[in-house]
Amino acid sequence: MKSLGEKGHMKDVGNPLEPSGKVVKGKDKAVTDGPFAEAKDIVGGYTIVEAKDLAHAAELSKGCPIFDAGGWVEVRPIMKMDM
Repeated sequence: MKSLGEKGHMKDVGNPLEPSGKVVKGKDKAVTDGPFAEAKDIVGGYTIVEAKDLAHAAELSKGCPIFDAGGWVEVRPIMKMDM
C-alpha cells in the first residue's frame, strides 16, 4: 500500500466496511436489514487506485496485503455518472 502511494497510484486508501447495513431494492424501494450476500460475495472494504487500464490495476493489486491472509482482490473500474 505504501508503494502505491509513493508511485502516485493511491487515490483513496478506502476503509473496511461494517458487517451490518440496509438493503434497498425493487420498484417499491423496500428497505430491509442486510446485507444478505453470500459469505463468498461480501465486500470487506475498498481502495481506489489510479491505473492506465484494468490490466494495470490488476497488476497493482498484487501488492495488497490481503493475499497474506488467503484473501482476494476484485478489480473494477469506477463508472462515471452524469449528474
